[in-house]
Amino acid sequence: MANTSTTGTAQAVMRPRQGGPPLIIPGLVVLVLSVVSAVLGASGPRPATSAADTLAYDLSHHTLLTWLGAIVFGASIPLATWTATAYRRLRQLGITAPGTAIALSGGLLASGFLGISGLVLWTAGQSATAGEPGLARALTTLAFATGGPGFVVPLALLLAGVAVPSLILRLMPRAVGWAGLVIAALAVLSTLSLLTSALDPLLPIGRFGGLLWLVVVSIMLPISRQRRHQPQSTHEPNLANA
Repeated sequence: MANTSTTGTAQAVMRPRQGGPPLIIPGLVVLVLSVVSAVLGASGPRPATSAADTLAYDLSHHTLLTWLGAIVFGASIPLATWTATAYRRLRQLGITAPGTAIALSGGLLASGFLGISGLVLWTAGQSATAGEPGLARALTTLAFATGGPGFVVPLALLLAGVAVPSLILRLMPRAVGWAGLVIAALAVLSTLSLLTSALDPLLPIGRFGGLLWLVVVSIMLPISRQRRHQPQSTHEPNLANA
């Protein structure tokens, strides 16, 4: 029995840890798709646009809205992949604090709202031929709410959930960790853009600043922690021989 136990323990120690897919791949994909969607939708209507003008835009940009909706929805998938992989990576690094769960929750919420925003944009393009100005404006507003604050604010939880334990355990340079916290704070403040359009500039800061930070983290976040060998103090007991 002792030999069996010893063999099982040895096999567990020798088994390689699974770090998941490289974070850089989904990180770059979601960033690129987000930039493309921002360029395609730059001239689109906003919540303050009149219902008639919104319908006129949707009718004349039916194909664009269809593609835009598909791209935005597509961006939600690699974000969910990045979130799940980063959560597993942090747990493998020995982080059991609530920050990992906060990061997972925030990333999945952000991915979900981004996917909804894409589907709403796609619906706006498909329903434009109905000729209903009120419906067109309602869909535009919903797409903004879910893809704007609905996406950026939960993204802040993902940023903070990764940045805080990384700072505490020095998994990344401190400048990178603090940059993530600053972007997360600005992203949280973008909640107020639901009350005043004066704070709308916080949305692209949180969106693109946050996604760019995720790409940087994808490169710098280690897969495993190296043990630090420090000489034992003469005043400390030798636990290995205890």
